[in-house]
Amino acid sequence: MPFDEKKLKELKDICKDLRKSILKMTHASASGHPGGSLSAVELLTVLYFAVMNYDPKNPNWSERDRLVISKGHSTPLAYSILAKAGYFKGDDLLTFRQLGSPYQGHTDRLKVPGIEVSTGSLGHGTPNAVGMALGCRLDKLKNRIYLLQSDGELQEGSTWEAIMSASHYRLGNLTAILDRNRIQLDGWTEETMTLEPINKRYEAFGWHVQEVDGHDLDQIYDAIIKTQSIGLKENKPCVIIAHTIKGKGISFMEDNVKWHGVAPNDEELKKALQELG
Repeated sequence: MPFDEKKLKELKDICKDLRKSILKMTHASASGHPGGSLSAVELLTVLYFAVMNYDPKNPNWSERDRLVISKGHSTPLAYSILAKAGYFKGDDLLTFRQLGSPYQGHTDRLKVPGIEVSTGSLGHGTPNAVGMALGCRLDKLKNRIYLLQSDGELQEGSTWEAIMSASHYRLGNLTAILDRNRIQLDGWTEETMTLEPINKRYEAFGWHVQEVDGHDLDQIYDAIIKTQSIGLKENKPCVIIAHTIKGKGISFMEDNVKWHGVAPNDEELKKALQELG
């Protein structure tokens, strides 16, 4: 069911603000990962502002929904959205990746409230999410575990061990969202290691699979809501393959491998902010 006009505008405005913050943070530190942060903006915006149950004043609330950001280098997005969601003021985000700043280049749960797992070493996030889902079920909690995966990390064996475990334990409280932007550190994923057909691979491991336009807010929301009912009815983990564009929203960054881990300079920042309006 599509968002009404007011809610859709609210979410789009949040997406624009997040993209501006991502650009400013990476520019300020002259380092970071803008491309993969920009590709996942709509995915996390829907989760935080239309789906998940959480209390920013009580980050350790036991009944909260939990998001594991397995692509842990996407910290410009993670910190920006947590600030927007009210976990902290965020007036110091431009200290990103600087000495003494809590906003490190990869997520650190001990330094920033709202971060569930310290990730960044690919292959760690999915096993953590599976453990959380199993633990919450054993504790008879009714919450859901969400997992943001990168396509590059699907080349890690531990990721597939965890995917197999999630199916074995029938973790219907687990929803993975795959940011399928097709680009990793230094090239296209299919040139590094063939991933397709990803949908068939997940299905073979016992997961329910949906595919969406990862920049369409309505499609993302509908798919996430559907996973809630499927998980409960069929007791199986769900994955949403979100087809995205690396560097989304900035013309000279889109589908350009350079912007995986390069920050914009003064001129590029100015141009990018002008494009966003």
